[in-house]
Amino acid sequence: MHNCIYLDMEIKMTTRKVLKIGLVATALAFAGGFIGQFARADSGQMGIVDDIYQNYDNVTYSNPIKVCKDMQIPIYGQSGGQASTGNTLFGALIGGALGNQVGGGKGKDAATVLGAIIGADVANKRSGSNTVIVGYSQERRCEMQHRSVNKRVPTDYTVTYSWNGIYGQSRTMKPYSIGSKIPIKVTIQTR
Repeated sequence: MHNCIYLDMEIKMTTRKVLKIGLVATALAFAGGFIGQFARADSGQMGIVDDIYQNYDNVTYSNPIKVCKDMQIPIYGQSGGQASTGNTLFGALIGGALGNQVGGGKGKDAATVLGAIIGADVANKRSGSNTVIVGYSQERRCEMQHRSVNKRVPTDYTVTYSWNGIYGQSRTMKPYSIGSKIPIKVTIQTR
């Protein structure tokens, strides 16, 4: 009976050892596969640059430009301002006649004279003055205008490279020189 207990304990201890070893082996296999995946992705292979050229894009943008012009600006003034002698005389006669009708007694003469003066003044003001261009001044006037500008701007590089007789092409931001080494990723697959 003691032998059975001893054997049962031995089986349990062996099972634990096997499980521990299995877990450790699984963890190591997983870690190895993970590391191997990165080792394949960065295989350390180097290609040789056979050709390289700059790539460009055409970009359109708005460019503000100050545009100035010399302009003739009119200068305004008043012309006329006095009635002709005939119009003044006619206004005085009409004003005097009205003043004579309005005035009475001793003030009749004064009203006639006052009417004549007012009539002449009204005739003079009615002829008025006209606004006319009396000259020009030259001024420089400027304004901002927006013009579309097309510009060719560099973007990246296209590199042609070779590795073991195999040629490839890719785009890169780095300006490699012909004959220099370029890191490449090599993948071989079956179809």
